[in-house]
Amino acid sequence: MELPHRVGLLVKRIGVPLCRTLVPACVVQRSPDRSSCRRSLAARYSSAAPVSACKALLYRNHGDPAQVVQLESVELPSLGERNALVRMMAAPINPSDINMIQGTYAILPDLPAVGGNEGVGVVVEVGSQVTTLRAGDWVIPRDAGLGTWRTAAVFGEEVLTPVPNDIPLLSAATLGVNPCTAFRMLSDFETLKPGDSVIQNAANSGVGQAVIQIAAARGVHTINVVRDRPDLSQLTESLRKLGAGHVITEEDLRKPGMKELLKKVPRPKLALNGVGGKSATELLRHLQAGGTMVTYGGMSKQPVTVPVSALIFKDVSIRGFWVTQWKRDHAHDPGAMQEMLAQLCALIREGKLTPPACTEVPLQDHARALDNAMKPFLSTKQVLVM
Repeated sequence: MELPHRVGLLVKRIGVPLCRTLVPACVVQRSPDRSSCRRSLAARYSSAAPVSACKALLYRNHGDPAQVVQLESVELPSLGERNALVRMMAAPINPSDINMIQGTYAILPDLPAVGGNEGVGVVVEVGSQVTTLRAGDWVIPRDAGLGTWRTAAVFGEEVLTPVPNDIPLLSAATLGVNPCTAFRMLSDFETLKPGDSVIQNAANSGVGQAVIQIAAARGVHTINVVRDRPDLSQLTESLRKLGAGHVITEEDLRKPGMKELLKKVPRPKLALNGVGGKSATELLRHLQAGGTMVTYGGMSKQPVTVPVSALIFKDVSIRGFWVTQWKRDHAHDPGAMQEMLAQLCALIREGKLTPPACTEVPLQDHARALDNAMKPFLSTKQVLVM
């Protein structure tokens, strides 16, 4: 189905249940239209009839997502003058979403909460004082914890970021977390020039795939480390199609063949660690003197161990990165976010940045999607479609 047609159908179907945000918001009762002048004014802000309820994936306690997440009907509040009514279209299930439900993430919303930190929706109606959004705009969350696993919500204007509606739906739905993480890590820690190289573990993750593509667009080589698995050759081929120069396993990092590989590309200036434990230590071994390792995840749940020799004799830098904190640090500089999104969307339009392989799952089948999202070696991202 063509994308504009699909979006048109979504807007026309706004009569299906929608949902309220659990984030505190100023809710103001709207006055009825009393004149043709007022009806003309209202047309600027609305693209659909008023709605009153929605479907949402809520959890009232922390724990196993399969046990605590339930699909419920939730009342929709009246639209405030600085609010937007948003019809959610698609929202992925990321590891951070699972951790938040389990109660192990760095930030936790008040309970009960709607799951999901990422996704894309279309603005259906805006309040009279909204200046940055209009009906028909596509929007993504500006920060984590908004709760995107719902058919729709009333959000404050300040928590939404508009994105172009001429990119694929799945690209927009998965734009705000992994590509932004990859972009910032490749931009903010080392000055990388064409011909330089980066080494990363978790290379088949959403961040890893974005790193491969953004680096390739900049002429930067990538050495991509993945766990050994039955479908390794298939995975290797798929990463190479994205632009991966070299794909190796965790075991390969400790073999003599690494010396031969590093004769083909420069020793990496930058290492990106999403695993921790021994994998991170091995990445450090292959960094050039004065290089930087950035940790953005800890899939192994093991601490990062830094050899003394790496600090003394190679003077490596050990840094951390959390895209949520970056967004908060730049909350008063919307231009920084918009510039990053503009560059990412340009790559998407040029076919140089594609979303990870996705499995689209209807919201009512959320149990299956959550189960698949927690399986090891599953190479497709589960995306809830509303």
